[in-house]
Amino acid sequence: MAKFSNHSSLPSPFQPFIVILVLVFLLFHMITKSYSATLLNVLDFGAIHGGGRDSSPAFRRAWAKACMSSESTIVYVPNGRFLVWPIEFHGGCGNKDISFHIDGALVAPSDYRILGDVRSWLSFDGVDGVTLSGGVLDANGAALWDCKSSAAHCPVGAMTLNFRNSNNIRIRGMMSKNSQLFHILIDGCKNVLVEGVNIVAPSYSPNTDGIHVETSTHVTIVDSIIQTGDDCISIGPGSRNLWIQRIRCGPGHGISIGSLAHNKNEPGVRNVTVSNAIFSGTQNGLRIKSWARPSSGFVFGVQFLGATMHNVQNPILIDQHYCPHNLNCPGQESGIKISNIIYKDIVGTSATPIAIKFDCSSRNPCNGIRLEDIRLTYQNEEAKSSCECANGKALGLVQPNGCFS
Repeated sequence: MAKFSNHSSLPSPFQPFIVILVLVFLLFHMITKSYSATLLNVLDFGAIHGGGRDSSPAFRRAWAKACMSSESTIVYVPNGRFLVWPIEFHGGCGNKDISFHIDGALVAPSDYRILGDVRSWLSFDGVDGVTLSGGVLDANGAALWDCKSSAAHCPVGAMTLNFRNSNNIRIRGMMSKNSQLFHILIDGCKNVLVEGVNIVAPSYSPNTDGIHVETSTHVTIVDSIIQTGDDCISIGPGSRNLWIQRIRCGPGHGISIGSLAHNKNEPGVRNVTVSNAIFSGTQNGLRIKSWARPSSGFVFGVQFLGATMHNVQNPILIDQHYCPHNLNCPGQESGIKISNIIYKDIVGTSATPIAIKFDCSSRNPCNGIRLEDIRLTYQNEEAKSSCECANGKALGLVQPNGCFS
């Protein structure tokens, strides 16, 4: 009888491939599981397309569900317009990975009085690990601006998006338009990234700062376009370790540290870098401003690097006698101490003859100012500089010069 060899115990040439395939599948399953997220569509919580009915209760219910989840959670807003009344999202939930992904638009009520007496339209307080991405926030601010321009009795108005006492925040790829007041407020926060946002309001819209940061640390603002009626970015007391890069500003009032010296006991501003900003037709470029009041505050360690000015009224400005409309100004000297400020690689055109102005406090002169490689002109001619109570040095080619030798 012939004997046939039993090869079933021998390794098949396909077995190593099968083993590798199984390992790859298991690894893919582990990765996708680790990055999986619970998706909460606001439509499933009662949100209504078309802007005819208030959808804020649906957003509150979705937020409550996200807070209760033990997994990464995405609150999803699909295409369409959703009428949203003022909402406050409070922290204290165990979930530290909640994302709002917006494909549509959140629209404020057309009656400005509904937002006018609240501080913020969309407010996050005490949250950790929240991301907002995409979509449009339309605050319908024009009616309130018209009220204010008519000198009628008008509410103060609301900020569009407000993060307070929060950590590890991401705001990406979002548009904010026609805010009643500030578009984005970062207050008392740590580790914040604002990236690729588009902020839009007309030049005549009052107090519509694009992004305001105060009492916050490790804040990064990059690759954003800001067109508004006030400061594109404003930096208030207690701000530390800020990185601002590749900002296009205009119209608007520029990038400002201040106004400071609101209070006698006020925390200082430290370690701020503004890099590669472009200013077009703005009132100011790079500004530090404080009221002429006693204050314990300071500005220390600021770098303005690589800015381009296009027809800017005050390209480089330190104003320690800030007094808009000459109203309620104390007529004293500012207590804010300004030191170690670097301006480097600033080029472009000034809309006024004076391109560099340092109007510092006689009681607390500005110290340690460095101008390096500055080329600013006025109507294709040499611009001028004006300096009071300012001490520093000039390096490389500085035009206009006259402040420091």
